[in-house]
Amino acid sequence: MFATELAPPETLAELMDRLGNVPLDRIRMIPVPGTATVDDVLRLCDREPKRLCELIDGVLVEKVMGHEEARLATWLGIHLGKFLEEHDLGIVVGADGPHRVLPEQVRFPDLAFIAYGNIPEEADPHTAVPSWVPTLAVEVISKKNTKAEMARKLRDYFEAGVELVWYVDPPTRSVRVYRSPADCVTLTDADMLDGENVLPGFQVSIREWFDRASRVRPRS
Repeated sequence: MFATELAPPETLAELMDRLGNVPLDRIRMIPVPGTATVDDVLRLCDREPKRLCELIDGVLVEKVMGHEEARLATWLGIHLGKFLEEHDLGIVVGADGPHRVLPEQVRFPDLAFIAYGNIPEEADPHTAVPSWVPTLAVEVISKKNTKAEMARKLRDYFEAGVELVWYVDPPTRSVRVYRSPADCVTLTDADMLDGENVLPGFQVSIREWFDRASRVRPRS
């Protein structure tokens, strides 16, 4: 179903506006837009595991994936995983892990940290699409992501209760740190990325992280 506070869009233009003007080739027509459910996300993951589709207002929208973006997310995940080995604050989830951030909204952040306090005591670790809201969500921006799409995603994250969002921009080697949709600080590769109160004590050099993720041959 479409978001409860909104009536179904009357035109394709209105639908595109709600989705953030994503390219048409990323919008799945089966099931019919507006009727997709969490079960459809799971069925698609089983049938086409290399294509991840987010659920937005009853519409399946294919997530953009890229090699460089995946390397950046992976190396950040390695840093985060090492930190959590020493500071057992929660769990880390990679790009193919779906999160039901709102009742009928499923997102696939490129990397997510979920503090233990966001996970119910009776939680089943085998849950396919858990409703455990990430404490930190990381998105590595692709050329195919639109500004409107990422703005909508940002609103969804904070509406769901995410406390910190990092938008990583590969071309500029920078990270936009959001504490709310309106509170943003841009860090460059001269800065340290800090976990703040979400991951107290976690820090990584943006330059060293980007350099390691960019290396595709051993150093001579």
